[in-house]
Amino acid sequence: MLLNLSAIAPIKEEQYLKICEDNPDLKLELDQFGTLIIMPPTGGTSGNRNAEITYQLQAWNKQKKLGKVFDSSTEFKLPNGAFRSPDAAWISKMRWDRLTKEDQDNFPPLAPDFVIELHSSSDRLKPLQEKMQEYINNGVRLGWLIDPQNQQVEVYRQGHSVEILRSPNSLSGEDILPEFVLDLNEIW
Repeated sequence: MLLNLSAIAPIKEEQYLKICEDNPDLKLELDQFGTLIIMPPTGGTSGNRNAEITYQLQAWNKQKKLGKVFDSSTEFKLPNGAFRSPDAAWISKMRWDRLTKEDQDNFPPLAPDFVIELHSSSDRLKPLQEKMQEYINNGVRLGWLIDPQNQQVEVYRQGHSVEILRSPNSLSGEDILPEFVLDLNEIW
């Protein structure tokens, strides 16, 4: 659900943070134009798929120790001023360690290096595609939009057009996530 309050006034960062604080049971995002996005909770199937994605990413990261993994509850303040929560994200250790303790504890003020969005039955595809492009425009180096209903993945990369993969068995983290392979047989 989108709540456009621009007729009243654009929501400022302090106001958004207060709205989040006062409504801890809501999952909220704020786009770069000040539109408040109220996200519905996911169902069991999407929740299980998302847990599997985060688990696989975290297992790889535990072994490689190259950065930090974040689940869908983590919100990032992007350079364009939007506050976004990917379903899974990863930030290199070097970039994470450059943040202050306060920035790490709050909404980290940066775009992750890598994001995954999972198209659930409650999502519309076009807004997810726009969100993926927003991530890339703000510095995300690699992103996957996974659509289990159609067994399709859209791969977003810096400086490249979107690549569409149909029914892949796995996805490679390329040089962003060395040796990471997401097993999609657990997702489909």
